[in-house]
Amino acid sequence: MRILVTGGAGFIGTSVVRHLLQEGAAVVTLDKLTYAGSNPPLGALAAAGRHALEVADVADGAALRRIFAQHRPDAVMHLAAETHVDRSIDAPEAFVQTNLVGTFRLLEAARDHLRTMPAAARDFRFLHVSTDEVYGSLEAGHAAEGAPYRPASPYAASKAGSDHLVRAWGATYGLPVIATHCSNNYGPWQFPEKLIPLAILNALEGKPVPVYGAGANRRDWIYVEDHAAALALALTRGAPGETYNIAGGEERANIDLVRALCAVLDQELPRSPHRPHARLITFVADRPGHDLRYAIDDAKLRRALGWRPRESLETGLVKTVRWYLGNRAWWEPIRSGVYRGERLG
Repeated sequence: MRILVTGGAGFIGTSVVRHLLQEGAAVVTLDKLTYAGSNPPLGALAAAGRHALEVADVADGAALRRIFAQHRPDAVMHLAAETHVDRSIDAPEAFVQTNLVGTFRLLEAARDHLRTMPAAARDFRFLHVSTDEVYGSLEAGHAAEGAPYRPASPYAASKAGSDHLVRAWGATYGLPVIATHCSNNYGPWQFPEKLIPLAILNALEGKPVPVYGAGANRRDWIYVEDHAAALALALTRGAPGETYNIAGGEERANIDLVRALCAVLDQELPRSPHRPHARLITFVADRPGHDLRYAIDDAKLRRALGWRPRESLETGLVKTVRWYLGNRAWWEPIRSGVYRGERLG
């Protein structure tokens, strides 16, 4: 199987590409290589004939047509997106361009590609990767597939719009689309603007660890490798036209999550001058439109495809902290050069 992965150089995308290559697929990574596409080469996994990198903008229709014609993928996994909520508040146009226009152009390129495929080879699938944020804030309960959309940020609105495009192209043109909605990802290689790596690195350096408001905002967390495995399963075993929620089953208030991270750092760095690291927690002014709680019901995925996450939040946080402690060569240049902000995830 030859799979085109858009956004394959990003945090989640790289994990997906690694998983696919380890499973024996051939992969074409399409990525614009923006600030967030900073993950390392794939090493021995990128064997000749099994991996190709195409540096292109997902909103560039001509580039997409060339890539489809050259590589003839059997499937698309669409992860390319602008994702950081704070950036969407500051500069929403880039989110509309990538998340909406880019998805439209990719759908059109996939539709053209499907028309040129031989009838015997038309077991083609288009997997669209979305977010739990489109469902908006929930006071109680969990949003199942088909729940009303209530996006509250430019990021969530742009993803909601892309979801509607994907489903419309499935219904109108018969494109075999599958959509997924996932909760918050964390793990190795995550860019330092997101909450968990930002908290780890600030605490490690003895800097304030910022938490919005009173830290009451609640999120469900999933280890990125568990998400990658779920996406591969949805692509190969999911039913076209279906939507699957993917959750870690690990809902926490932000303040509790950050305190847990600080406790892991205390354990891993017994001689740190910043212990206890929780004393570095600093509450900052909340951001506009900050949803209080996201929560999704993924019983459909677990029942239909037999998926379960391997990592608990506790084991995943330990793995993540140890990775950042052992990989200064990756994040130190980002902290000192490309990225100097104190944004939160």
